[in-house]
Amino acid sequence: MRIRGKSTAVLSADRPSDGDLSWRKTPSVKSCLQRLVSHCDQHLQPHYESPAFEKHKLVNPSKKLQENICSHHGKILKIFCHSDQQRICYLCCKYEHKGHDTVLASEEKTKRQGELRMSRQKIQQRILDIEKYVKMLQQEVETIIRTGDNAVKDNEKIFNELIRLIKNESLDVKQQIRSRQETGISRIEELLEKLQQELVKLRKKDTKLEQLSQTEDQSLFLHNYSSLSQLTEFKDFPSIKTPPLKYFEDVTAVVSGIKDKLQEITGEAWTKISLVLNEVDVLLPQEPKTRAQFLQYTHQNTLDPNTANAWLLLSEDNRTATVATEKQLYSTHQDRFIDMFQVMGREGLSGRHYWEVEKNRDEVSIAVAYKDISRTGYESGFGNDDKSWALECFDQHYEFRHNSVTTFISGPLSSRLGVYLDHSAGILSFYSVSDIMTLLHRVQTLFTQPLYQGIGIFGSGGHGSAAELCKLE
Repeated sequence: MRIRGKSTAVLSADRPSDGDLSWRKTPSVKSCLQRLVSHCDQHLQPHYESPAFEKHKLVNPSKKLQENICSHHGKILKIFCHSDQQRICYLCCKYEHKGHDTVLASEEKTKRQGELRMSRQKIQQRILDIEKYVKMLQQEVETIIRTGDNAVKDNEKIFNELIRLIKNESLDVKQQIRSRQETGISRIEELLEKLQQELVKLRKKDTKLEQLSQTEDQSLFLHNYSSLSQLTEFKDFPSIKTPPLKYFEDVTAVVSGIKDKLQEITGEAWTKISLVLNEVDVLLPQEPKTRAQFLQYTHQNTLDPNTANAWLLLSEDNRTATVATEKQLYSTHQDRFIDMFQVMGREGLSGRHYWEVEKNRDEVSIAVAYKDISRTGYESGFGNDDKSWALECFDQHYEFRHNSVTTFISGPLSSRLGVYLDHSAGILSFYSVSDIMTLLHRVQTLFTQPLYQGIGIFGSGGHGSAAELCKLE
């Protein structure tokens, strides 16, 4: 039977005489939780008029009233057993659940409703925090765009004055600014998307919790409570630099100083520009700090025999390069190093990677390079051009080389060196590896091609000098 186009209603349990079937058409309007019976409007009147029914609780008609009756004893389930996490009747409490931790079901509901309110408060506070943080991020995007655009315009004007001498440098700085601008915006937009997704989930969760808090049916409330009350741990927001930085204006100041002292420009001046651009980052990259964290980015690569200099002997697994006592009869290949005792990795790298190199003597070069690095002459040496970056290891110190510019580095000497690469962020870091990870040198730049691992062994190291691309577990 349908009433007003809806599904069949719960019918009243109050029947007239056995011969009168008109009761079947009388829909219930309320259910009594004390008597566990649904009543039509006519038979509900005593609940409103008689003091005897004053404490009876009326709810919307329910078809699940029998779920409030103990299936073993036929009594109302008015008690909640903590030990078994279920509702029981008073006879269950005397027998099957004797000695268990029990409370009145109504008290348990009140307690859990309090917990539910606390959960909602946490969710609502998280929503407010996210909305505030989103606003801050949006403001940072506007600042990055504005300052980045201004920096590009100012630097173009300066470099136009120096065009005869530093045309290529102008393009490079512009690309770095745009890269950091795009990286900053991209990271914020990615975080904004995640935060918006979290807001949607939290609001849905809050709505469900609100609906649950208004549920009067104890059975339905307790049934749904466990699945809805659990909260995932809220993560902290990444830090935003405050007060706001002049994102790109420092670059312009450095370039202006270079114009005034053009005759004194060296590779160190361009390093300063890169260092300033390195500070242009709203959401700082989360770099690993412990060796265990670095090992998450382990890259299992091997050395490419087609790149090995003829005086380098590779191990069977192509991981170790050793200075040979005689020249190797390698086949002719366009990728082979001719003048330098060097070899490169087989695979190009992009993304995040970590690897380690073990050396048995000093005077070893650990590098990364573009595939199109020269294979002959001075420029083929790692660090001698703008296509390679190299950490050179000596008996008492280290040196970093790029584009023929050498930087002296002091640090703990170790036979094992680690290299961390974050290609998209333009980060290249070299570490001394022992009981702890010690940063030796960090590069912040713009990588425009995939990078290949490189190992170089100086001829002065003598026969038997070797370096191994370690297999990390």
